[in-house]
Amino acid sequence: MIRQLRLKFVAICMALVAALLAVVLAMVYIAMEQNIENLSEQVLRQVIEQHNRLPGVPGADRPLPEMGITLGGNRMQLPYFTVDILGDTAYVTGGTYADLENTELLENILTACLAQEENEGVLKTYQLRYLRQNRGLFHRIAFVDMSMGQAMLGGILKALLSIALLALMLLFCVAMLLSRWVTRPVERAWEQQKQFISDASHELKTPLTVILSNAELLESAELAERPSRWADNIRSEAGRMRTLVEEMLTLARGDSMAPTEPMTEVSLSDVAYDCALAFEPVAFEAGMDLEYEITDETPVLGDPEGLRRILSVLLDNAIKYGAAGGTVRLSLQKADRHARLEVSNPGEPIPAEQLPHLFERFYRADASRGEQTGFGLGLSIAAAIAKAHHGELKAESDPVSTRFIFTLPLKKG
Repeated sequence: MIRQLRLKFVAICMALVAALLAVVLAMVYIAMEQNIENLSEQVLRQVIEQHNRLPGVPGADRPLPEMGITLGGNRMQLPYFTVDILGDTAYVTGGTYADLENTELLENILTACLAQEENEGVLKTYQLRYLRQNRGLFHRIAFVDMSMGQAMLGGILKALLSIALLALMLLFCVAMLLSRWVTRPVERAWEQQKQFISDASHELKTPLTVILSNAELLESAELAERPSRWADNIRSEAGRMRTLVEEMLTLARGDSMAPTEPMTEVSLSDVAYDCALAFEPVAFEAGMDLEYEITDETPVLGDPEGLRRILSVLLDNAIKYGAAGGTVRLSLQKADRHARLEVSNPGEPIPAEQLPHLFERFYRADASRGEQTGFGLGLSIAAAIAKAHHGELKAESDPVSTRFIFTLPLKKG
């Protein structure tokens, strides 16, 4: 699927840029073609006005100017010639063509030109543009060769196509690289989804097996005298399944980025005190001490139940994974317009490469995954709630302790 997504991304990029390049290059080509056409028309008008070589006509000795156009800083001389027709006689009165007078070619050109109804146009057979004027006593016709302009346009077209081809090749390479970068989050999400389904199936498989086994035992006549034991097992495993489903739904709501509860002003200090008092007996039963240092007056915007869930998860993990006989510490301070809550516990340090994975679903740093209670979703839920509150939850570990730090913006005055 990811490969198909990458190919689709590359194809869309190539199609869009190819269409854009086609439009741009077509506009450039048309503009150049129109420019050459306009310049050739200007040359025609200059030629027909300035060339006056018919014998007996005033200005016959006027020097012929150089007729041409300038493109890209280069001067291009356009081949041209003028013809004056007096009666049945045609005189070549100027131009850059040699040995044209009294030739069959000139006769054919003039015949084709005089057969045209318009006084200005193109003789495609001879690649000539003409301009015809009636001067009373005679007709004057100016011709400009179009072949040079067409050759120039052909060269321009080849250059534009070469540029387009190189641009598309470069774009293809860039698009292939970008496709990997663009689809990386999708690929990661896809892998996480597959892992999530696999882990959820694994977690659900055990209670389902227990439920089915106990249901079969309930149906057994030999054990009919002790049904309550198997019913209790079914109820217990069904409760575990319900808890797992609820936690999965909490994560799904977090993924949808849709807040389920309105954000109100909450005293994080009060929430921290409540959680600390609630977990003191839990720590005592686990043979650990719970110390806390909480700054008063820490107002934040949030969902009280969500914030209490984060603290409960952090304290529960600290007690569950802390070294026996150690001390779990909870602190809440104000720093740089943020509330900073830290929960730490002594114990074996977590390798640095495992720290980024602690908030992944169903992940446990402990290799003996199945020996711990819970589903490995607590920290994922806490991270999702922290993100919904525009806060940050991160983990640090060293030989002295493992720390979870939750920062949250303070409510503005």
